[in-house]
Amino acid sequence: MKSKLLTPVKLANGIELENRFVLSPMTTNSSTAEGFITEEDLLYAERRKKTAPLQITGAAYVNLEGQLFEYGFSVHDDACIPGLKKMAQAMKSGGAKAILQLTHAGRFANYYVTTNKRAVGPSYMELNSPVEHIVHPLSIEDIQKIREDYKHAASRAIAAGFDGLEISSAQRLLLQTFFSTFSNERHDEYGVDTLENRSRFIIEVFEDVYEVIKKEASKDFIFGYRATPEETRGEEVGYTVEEFNQLTDWLLERVPLSYMAIASWGQNIYLNTVRAEGPHHGRLINEVVYEHLNGRIPLIASGGINTVEKCEAAILHADMIGLSSPFVAEPDFVEKLKSNHIDDINLDVGVEDIERLAIPKAAFKDIVLMMDYGKSLPQHTRDEFRKLEENY
Repeated sequence: MKSKLLTPVKLANGIELENRFVLSPMTTNSSTAEGFITEEDLLYAERRKKTAPLQITGAAYVNLEGQLFEYGFSVHDDACIPGLKKMAQAMKSGGAKAILQLTHAGRFANYYVTTNKRAVGPSYMELNSPVEHIVHPLSIEDIQKIREDYKHAASRAIAAGFDGLEISSAQRLLLQTFFSTFSNERHDEYGVDTLENRSRFIIEVFEDVYEVIKKEASKDFIFGYRATPEETRGEEVGYTVEEFNQLTDWLLERVPLSYMAIASWGQNIYLNTVRAEGPHHGRLINEVVYEHLNGRIPLIASGGINTVEKCEAAILHADMIGLSSPFVAEPDFVEKLKSNHIDDINLDVGVEDIERLAIPKAAFKDIVLMMDYGKSLPQHTRDEFRKLEENY
C-alpha cells in the first residue's frame, strides 16, 4: 500500500503538490553581511531542488532591526531583488514551488541585539541573552512603519519570482510577542487587555500583505502562515491553543491562507501536548489544531521529524510534513523513500561530505546550537558542522 506521505495534496488555493513533504525554513548563514544572496546560497538551494514539492526559504528579514542571524539574507531593500530572483529560480528548477519567508525577529534578533545592545518589541524589557540589552517598546508610528516594511517585502518577493510567501508569527518573533502575555504589557489597541488587541498586529500584517498579493501577484500565489499554537514557560502559559485557534479563525475570515505550519522549540514537536488547563489539556497540540482547521487549510507538522517512522506518525494529525535539518544532511530523503531504499537514508555526515551536499563552507554560524536543542541530526553530524566555525 502506497504511503500517504507520497500521495498528492492540494493547498487551499487549489495548487496540487505531488507528495506531502515540505522543505522547512533553515537559515544556513551563508549570505553576505548586508543580506545579499551568495553563490553558496544558490548551490545549496540547487542541490535541494528535488527534496520536496513545496520549499520555504530561511527567514528573510523585512528591516534591519528584524535581522535574526548575522549572515541571513534580507528582503528589506530593492537591491536584494536580483539575488532573490536567482534564489527563486534555483529552488524552482526541479519543479518545486518556492516560498519566501518574511520575518521580523523582534527581541529574538540575535545579531541586531549583539551589535546594538537593544531590540524592539511590544513592551519594555531588560534581557541578558545573547548579551545584556533592553527591548524598546514600539510606538504606534513604529508599528505602522513595520506594517509598511512587510508590504514592501511582499512586493519584492513577487518581483523576484517566488511562487508564494510565508509570514512567521512563531517562536518569539516580533508578531508572536504581541500575541504573548509574557512579552506584551501594553494597554492600548495592541495591548493585553483583550484577545482582539493582542491579535491586532498579526491580523493587520496579514491583511496588508494580502492587499499587495491581490494587486501584484498571480491568482495562484501561495500565502502561508507559520505559528506556535501554545506558548509556555514552565508551568506558566503565555497563550492557550484555544486563543490561538480563535486567532486563526479571524485570519481565515480576512485572508485566503494557503496552508498553516506549526513551529515550536524542542524535540519531537509533533508530539507536544497541551499544557494549559482546559478542554484539551494533555492532548496532542497538532491533533487539536488539525481538528479545529477541519480541512479549511492544510496543516504542516514539523520539528524533530527525522525518520520515515516519525513522518508516518506525524501525518496522522497533519496534511504535510516539514523537514529542515534532515534535508541538510540527506537531500535525497524523499527520493530514497520513493524508491523503497529507506535503509539508505543517512543523516550522519561529516566535513568530507560538505562538497557533495553543497553545504556552504562557513554555514550554520549560531545555528548548530539550535540543532543541538532539537536534536534532529545525530550528535556526530552536529559536531562536524561545528567544525565549520573555523571558516567563519
